[in-house]
Amino acid sequence: MFRPLSLFIGIRYTGAKRRNHFISFISMTSMIGLALGVLAMIVVLSVMNGFQKEMSTRILGMVPHASIAGAQALDNWQAVADTARKHPQVVAAVPFAELEGMLSYRGAMQPVQLQGVEPALEGQVSIIGEHLQQGRLSDLREGEFGVLIGEITARRFQLRVGDKLALIVPELSSVPGGISPRMQRLNVVGIFKVGAELDSSLALIHVADAAHIQRLQPGQVQSVRLKLRDLYQAPQVAASIASGLGEGYKSSDWTLTQGSLFSAMKMEKTMIGLLLLLIVAVAAFNIIATLIMVVADKGGDIAILRTLGATPRQIMGIFMVQGTIIGVIGTLIGALLGILAALNVSELVGWIEQVSGQQVMSSDVYFISNLPSQLLASDVLLICSAAFGLSFLATLYPAWRAAQVQPAEALRYE
Repeated sequence: MFRPLSLFIGIRYTGAKRRNHFISFISMTSMIGLALGVLAMIVVLSVMNGFQKEMSTRILGMVPHASIAGAQALDNWQAVADTARKHPQVVAAVPFAELEGMLSYRGAMQPVQLQGVEPALEGQVSIIGEHLQQGRLSDLREGEFGVLIGEITARRFQLRVGDKLALIVPELSSVPGGISPRMQRLNVVGIFKVGAELDSSLALIHVADAAHIQRLQPGQVQSVRLKLRDLYQAPQVAASIASGLGEGYKSSDWTLTQGSLFSAMKMEKTMIGLLLLLIVAVAAFNIIATLIMVVADKGGDIAILRTLGATPRQIMGIFMVQGTIIGVIGTLIGALLGILAALNVSELVGWIEQVSGQQVMSSDVYFISNLPSQLLASDVLLICSAAFGLSFLATLYPAWRAAQVQPAEALRYE
């Protein structure tokens, strides 16, 4: 399509000064609009990637990547852990317990998900040690029923280290209702702040104390918690390990408890990307208006080229080259600015906060105090490809119109 004649004249038309300055203005605004659209898409998607990474690091750093449990309580969890560690995807395996109940303090109550952990081993599978505001993991001692609570729970109940609160868990019994509440006094030994919902719904106790609450025998644990190299392979890895242990073992993974959250985040990124693509589409299709006015302005030139032997395909190629150059330049400028902005968005927000005196990301409102950004090459390539594709499509109709110009008609009034 783009023969040397078409390419040469198309480039000359793009850089030449026009008699009609309004056409040059429309061409420039099309290029600027395309650049801004690409810039916005790269920055917004990079920030969304950053938030998703923060959420996955914090939430999936607290909940188990996967766990292996038996039909009954595990008498020898070390054997299960040793078998699990043989899998190349498993980084660590530690004893684990999980139960649900209600926390009660001075008449106020809230539901809680209680995790039973081994303090000496928990650092291998969890990030809790990095987010403790008060206390230490080692303060969870067997038989003392100490508990680590989230910062939101502590604020809601106005709890401090050393306070006592009650845990209420349901228990099967022979009473007519079949279930009766069981209470256990817990001592607050630490407060953590991870972010998001976990600070209000999660609490940690010693795995031996959890076994006591669950009425297990000494030495028994409910399950073994696994940390994986690639957490997105958790369902397959956990199922493979459970099947390798034989019948009576079952597996669970983070996709059962947190999968809907990350699916929603992925869908949100997709929808916002499509909406921002409309900005790029509007800017790209402004090229149509630019080229139509160029065709009208260059009617005489087109007629002369046709009389000199230029084919309709060559005329069409001239204006496709011109529109494509506008699209490529706008896309490249937007990509360059977008990459620079995405790599420095945290510093940019910090500068805005310093100049304005207002905190954009307040740690009292959000679980992070800075604007995260993760630039992915795949996003940049996809955005640039979409912008270039839309720009190219926008050249087809005006170029076709130029190819249909009849020399006699165009030269009649010249």
